[in-house]
Amino acid sequence: MARVFVYGTLKKGQPNYQYMINTAKGLAKFQGRGRTVEKYPLVIAGKYNIPYMLNIPGTGHHVAGEIYSVDDQMLQFLDEFEGCPDMYQRTLMRIEVTEWEGKGSAGEMRADAEGIVECFVYSTMTYPPEWVGLPYHASYDSSGKHGLAYVLRESR
Repeated sequence: MARVFVYGTLKKGQPNYQYMINTAKGLAKFQGRGRTVEKYPLVIAGKYNIPYMLNIPGTGHHVAGEIYSVDDQMLQFLDEFEGCPDMYQRTLMRIEVTEWEGKGSAGEMRADAEGIVECFVYSTMTYPPEWVGLPYHASYDSSGKHGLAYVLRESR
């Protein structure tokens, strides 16, 4: 099992959450909530209002999201879903746990003494330079007050 941090449309209550609970895609077990230890710019960009975490450490906000334990099949699905490595790149980031529900076997990865876990995160280094000038968000909600609702793939 690998640990994945999701901050956008794959979170509970967001437009693509159904993929996280579709066992035909693999297993994803909710572990808790957290935020990035380092600050990153989270922007909503492109004609489909997609949330992107730009891989510019030290700029922006501590981005909030959810932590999942996923099997290899789900990780492979997420790589394809996220257009990895072209649109997003999957990298390890340090995540500060803010709420933990994770249970499981003694061998399951746990947070360190400071409440930090390492998770795979889909962020991007391949973006148009003007995205750096977009508003930065600390948390993503497709129906947030930004007014930039995500456009579902089937509606594009």
